[in-house]
Amino acid sequence: MQAKLEERLSPADAEVILGRLPERIRTALIIRAAEIEYPIEAVVEMAIASFLDEDALGFVDCKPDRGQ
Repeated sequence: MQAKLEERLSPADAEVILGRLPERIRTALIIRAAEIEYPIEAVVEMAIASFLDEDALGFVDCKPDRGQ
């Protein structure tokens, strides 16, 4: 039986994504994570999920076709 893939961004994946972003965007995400005391991977995940679904807090509850 195949294990279910977790729908969470790992810290390592977040670092890869952050490394590909413009410096000002990377800095803004890091600052925001510190302000709200969340791990950076959660903030990156929230940013992506909320772009696709304004009601989503993360990948688990993201429904990209919601509201279309």
